[in-house]
Amino acid sequence: MMLTALTLSHVLISLAGILLGLVIANRMIAGRIDRRPNDWFLGATLATNVSGFFFPVQEFLPSHAIGIVSLVVLGFAGAAIWRHRLRGAWLKTYVVTSIIALYLNVFVLVVQLFRHVPILHRLAPSESEPPFQLAQLATLVAFVAIGIFSVKGVKKMMPDAGLAPVAAA
Repeated sequence: MMLTALTLSHVLISLAGILLGLVIANRMIAGRIDRRPNDWFLGATLATNVSGFFFPVQEFLPSHAIGIVSLVVLGFAGAAIWRHRLRGAWLKTYVVTSIIALYLNVFVLVVQLFRHVPILHRLAPSESEPPFQLAQLATLVAFVAIGIFSVKGVKKMMPDAGLAPVAAA
């Protein structure tokens, strides 16, 4: 019962974080960073990563490594937006780290889809077959593009003083 509740909450929080991440990425591409959706994205992504460590396992798994990397990335994103208020280079730091955190969540989503969706699992039962590799490559390429367009988008926000305005809503 507890494992089912943990799994359900972990999946729902993860999906919420991914959706929020796609919203903030879209806004960054458009040259906007709105504080509240970014706070929700960071919170959901943090909760996803932390809750992933509560699953009972006997050994250190690749998902743990991804979770640790994501937590480090989220630390930089949090420092950029909350401590440094996106001033100067911290604006680009936030954009890059938030896109990386989103990518890592989507990377794990692709893995989970290939593990739990029967038709995808049949295409790549060991997750080393070409369909899985192509899906992950397409995800990576998409997020590199999203990152590039996001950085270009927020450059419009940078006044000469280097302080990026962050909208409250």
